Amino acid sequence: MSSRIEQLINEIDEYIEECKFKAFSNTEIIVNKDEIQDLLGELRLRIPDEVKRYQKIISNQDAIISDAQAQAQAILAQATAQTDELVSEHEIMQRAYAQANEVVEQAQAQAEEIVNRAVAEADEVRSGAIQYTDEMLGNLQTIISSSMESAQSRFDSFMQSMQSNYDVISSNRNELAGSIVSGDGEQPQEPEGEEGEQ
Repeated sequence: MSSRIEQLINEIDEYIEECKFKAFSNTEIIVNKDEIQDLLGELRLRIPDEVKRYQKIISNQDAIISDAQAQAQAILAQATAQTDELVSEHEIMQRAYAQANEVVEQAQAQAEEIVNRAVAEADEVRSGAIQYTDEMLGNLQTIISSSMESAQSRFDSFMQSMQSNYDVISSNRNELAGSIVSGDGEQPQEPEGEEGEQ
């Protein structure tokens, strides 16, 4: 899809290059609203589905952690039920307490591990989505920057051409001014800036 995005950028650049300048302006152009909106609309549709999926996973990060906490609470509830069953027997009261404490500690450790793993997975997915999105935007930024530099180069070339035409016209006017003869037959006066250049 990246190649199509780059192609769309090039099509937009070509379209802008083909647009006519507004009257009495060298920078403002006339754009067909429908055509440029069609190109921009397709560009938006080309955003990779992976980015949208990552964004959905990020938005559900709290749900992932909540589910892990629910599992941890279920384990703790089961451990508590086992503890109640063990301590109900008077003959093994001491051993029941020891086993109950061990079960609770194991349950807490398992619950903490589940929560930590869920948080780590959610953070990893979020980090991957951010990195992928940043790389895509970086590619778009590079393409747009290249288009801007190309447009600036064409504008500079146009200004150089205009300056060259201006210089030729100025030179022609100076030559015409030098050929004008005054009414009393005096020799033609040299145009300003050209004395001593014979």
